[in-house]
Amino acid sequence: MISTAFSVVLALVAVSVWAAPGPGGPAVLALGQRMPPLKGDLLSGKPGVLPDLAAGQTTLVILGFSYDSRFQVEAWAAKFRARYGAAADVTLFEVPMMGSAARLGRWFIDSGMRKNTPPELHGRVMTVYGGNDDWKARVGFSAPNDAYLVLIDRQGIVRWLAHGLVSEERLQALSAVVDSLARPPADKE
Repeated sequence: MISTAFSVVLALVAVSVWAAPGPGGPAVLALGQRMPPLKGDLLSGKPGVLPDLAAGQTTLVILGFSYDSRFQVEAWAAKFRARYGAAADVTLFEVPMMGSAARLGRWFIDSGMRKNTPPELHGRVMTVYGGNDDWKARVGFSAPNDAYLVLIDRQGIVRWLAHGLVSEERLQALSAVVDSLARPPADKE
């Protein structure tokens, strides 16, 4: 049986997830634009700001706006890590976007994520509490259970955008852009 406190936290998260971006909000992200700052806390316990955390690396930022979006976020992350996990200049951040109301259950939510995330990935998962409406507008939010993907280059410039299920076709499109941004091998003398 779910405790009353946990039920309240889930209800608050659900309400904040379904809130739609308001009019006059931030512009939709566009290719060639610098990614606006996204502030949160890493599961390692340190504060973080993207794209600053990713400086010098080609980075896939995967945002999820609902509890059920975690399935798509994790599927994209697994495929991306399988392909680029060994690359020194390519990384990824998973970013669960929690509504402001979820702050009440923050300790429980973050503890649960820490428990279910391998420790070596704690520095690559950044939880964000609040600011969802702005980011929903930026990524063209249309489906609460989708993963929203933003690929940025080493300078934080947006190079690829997508949302939804991972597929081989979409993964190939993403990989083509990532590979085009990869650093050339050092000259051998």
